[in-house]
Amino acid sequence: MTLDHQKHPVALESRAYLSLLVSPMHWLLNAPVTTAAWVEEQITDRRHLLEENANLKAEQMAMQAQLQKMAALETENRRLRELMDSAFKVADQLLIAELIAVSPDPFSHQIIINKGKKDKIYANQPLLDAYGIVGQIIESDPLTSRALLITDVSHGISVQINRNGVRAVAVGTGSIHELELLHVPDTTDIKVGDLLVTSGLDGRFPAGYPVGQVTEVKHDPGHHFALIKAKPSARLDRIREVLVIWPGDQQQNQPPFLLKKQESDPKQPDPVNLEKNDTLASWR
Repeated sequence: MTLDHQKHPVALESRAYLSLLVSPMHWLLNAPVTTAAWVEEQITDRRHLLEENANLKAEQMAMQAQLQKMAALETENRRLRELMDSAFKVADQLLIAELIAVSPDPFSHQIIINKGKKDKIYANQPLLDAYGIVGQIIESDPLTSRALLITDVSHGISVQINRNGVRAVAVGTGSIHELELLHVPDTTDIKVGDLLVTSGLDGRFPAGYPVGQVTEVKHDPGHHFALIKAKPSARLDRIREVLVIWPGDQQQNQPPFLLKKQESDPKQPDPVNLEKNDTLASWR
């Protein structure tokens, strides 16, 4: 100790050797503490990474769900824009209704809409979509109404060829994609591609609305009438909303909110009510 206190060279050299011998012992003594701290740091980092990964996955799933909803809203918005465009092209009073059910019977083409007597819906009232005639109301309840599609085998509608005004009756065939024209003479001027529109002579459908397009014309020398098939203009297998029509001669049956507007300003164009609910039902 005296030599070390006096900083004797021998003492200093001995001290250096002793430090060299003691350093491994210090490292071994500190190793558990250092290792524990390292392991704790690694576990903490891993936990944070796992939590962050889980949060990112949850955010990704939420964003994907929102994207799916946006796609559905975009499709619905496109359909409503098409209905809006169709509404502004016609002169009759209109009300948008949504499908809430379809008939499960494959031989009965009927739908149920979310408008009824409280909305002044009445029997035989015409329905159409953005492309043409859909059908007509056959039963009206307080909150809902049942409608018959033009493709039902029990349905018939008076039509005329838009090209030349030739009249005929289009009936349903039981196929959602096909109509048939009855009692058309074999010599009638009718061609594939001709547009069929309502004639307005049946007292139910106003004139000028698209009904279908001729897809097949067969002439049989042994028969007096031609076999004529047509495809409906309305997209009956995918409609979600329909337009309920109040023809010009049925204004007494219009909803009060439409009549009030017309009475207050008769010179203004007919308003179009665009009410809608949240329930949607697709064609089965």
